[in-house]
Formats: sequence, C-alpha cells, structure tokens
Amino acid sequence: MNSMLIPITETLHALRVPIPYPMQFVTVLIDTAAPVTLIDTALHTPEALAALEAGLAELNLGFQDIERIIVTHHHPDHYGLAGWLQQQNGAPILMLQEEVNRGEKYWSRWEYWKNEHDQHLLSHGLPVESQPGLDSAMLKSRNRMILGQVTPVQVGDRISLSNTEFEVLWLPGHADGHLGLWNADLSLLIAGDVILERITPNIGRYAYTREDPLGDYFNTLKAVETLNPQRTVIGHYGPVIENAAGRAREIAAHHHERLNEILELLAEPMNAYDLSLKLFQRELDTFGRRFALAEVVAHLEHLRFQGKLQVFQVDGVWRYWRG
Repeated sequence: MNSMLIPITETLHALRVPIPYPMQFVTVLIDTAAPVTLIDTALHTPEALAALEAGLAELNLGFQDIERIIVTHHHPDHYGLAGWLQQQNGAPILMLQEEVNRGEKYWSRWEYWKNEHDQHLLSHGLPVESQPGLDSAMLKSRNRMILGQVTPVQVGDRISLSNTEFEVLWLPGHADGHLGLWNADLSLLIAGDVILERITPNIGRYAYTREDPLGDYFNTLKAVETLNPQRTVIGHYGPVIENAAGRAREIAAHHHERLNEILELLAEPMNAYDLSLKLFQRELDTFGRRFALAEVVAHLEHLRFQGKLQVFQVDGVWRYWRG
C-alpha cells in the first residue's frame, strides 16, 4: 500500500497530500464504504491532484467514484479542490451551516471580502507598504481554489461513514464553522485543524469572522476534553493522535499564558501589529505575519470582551491598553 495512505478503520483511510505551506501536507480522508467519501481535499495544484489520484488508485478508486465530499472548514488547503472534484461527477459538498454563512462567503464573494479584510488589517496597524505583498499572496491562494455548490449540514446531524454513523459537531475557533465528526462507539474524532500536535492552530480575528474566536476556541477545547477521544484524526502532522484531551489542555494553557503576556505588555497603548512584532519576534513571511497579526487581534478582542482592555483610535488605527 502507498506509504502515504494510512488506515483509520476498515474502510476509512488517511492520505497525506502535499501543500505549498510550512505544514507540507494536509490530511485527506477517503472512505471506501458507500457512499464513497472524501473528507477535505487539499489545494488545486498538480502535486495535490497527483497524490490524490495515486491514493485513490491504491484503493481501486478514481475521481469519478467519489460520491460525497465533506469539508471540515473553508481554508484553502481543506477546501480548494472541492469544486473540481464536484465537477467530475456531481458529488455534493457538505459544509457546516455556520461555515457556509461566513467562511465560504469569503471565497465566493472574494472581491468584497478582500477589500473589507484589507481595511481590517490596516486598522490594526499593518503597514500600508505590506499590503501589496499580502494581496498577492492571498490571490495566489484564491487561484488554487475551485469552488462548488455547497450543501449545508447542521449540528447534530448523523452522517453515515465507515459503515456506521458519526455525529456532526460544531468546533469553532480556528474557523467559525469548523465541522467535526464524532463516533462514541469507536471513540474516534475527525477533528480537522481543531487540534494539532506540533503547533497550535491559528486562532485569528478577521473581517468576516465571529467577534470572539478565541472565546469560541476555549469552548471547543473544553468540548474536546469532555469527549476524551481515544483516537483523533488531525489535519496536519499526525494523522492520528491518541491524547487529544491532554493536547487540548496544553493548547488552552498556551493561550492563557499569551493573554497574560499581552496584559503585561499593554501598560502603554499599542496597536496589534506592533504588539505582534513583540510576541512573534522570529522572521515571518507575508502569510506568517498576517496570521500573527490576526491571532494577536483575537487575543486583544477576547481581553476587551472580558473588560480587561480599553481601545481607542489614532489616525484610523486601533490602540489597546490596560488603562
């Protein structure tokens, strides 16, 4: 069997598909039980198509055999190939309703939300001279995506997978409408990017997201802790980890430490971009700095909602401080 293909259950297999991002690979799940299902898709690149075609062939399948596509969340490395795959034989693309309402619209209403997002980042201190490079990087991601017709699913729905049923969960934070799939009998959680082993998932406040993504994420981490799955399929690295509850506690502790660090730094007013330079001091590419800024804004807004920070504008840029 292809070394990139890892069995999860008798019919469910994890395939590591290359992506042009620092994580290097994304986990795509292939279920050979009827209906033949893909969970997440990778980007529309020649390398991803070749890897996916090879993985399917190992299971005596082709693109035309895919009957259903489930997308955990709207990020390009999970959603980018969905429309192209749908074009092969009309397979429905399932996405949680909350993600259809928000994240998916970021791509389907690209020009509108790109402009909104540009203004959002500038209002948090992103230097004007950084904007063209960021726009170019975002356009590159958008061009690696082919969108399709999405069918919304609801929290609590039951989805037939691997000859049994999985419950649809809402696990927001990394994405507003991040979908999880849970089977209590197998103690198996399909978690996408909710939990990662070697890094913490980016929790960013963007122009189109919910107001307090970090608060959402703390609730999600508690939910994972309560489920206490024996095995969890994750979107990068892994693809399976065995102590998701413990990892959830570690990640929550990391974010609480970061919140305390921010409070210490804000004895004097500062904008989010300048704060991101203090919190993420290593050299970052354009995408990395965007993620760092969005994550800092998420932490600042969480503290503001808790009444621990004040905010005011100077020349159109928000500044936060302890007061």
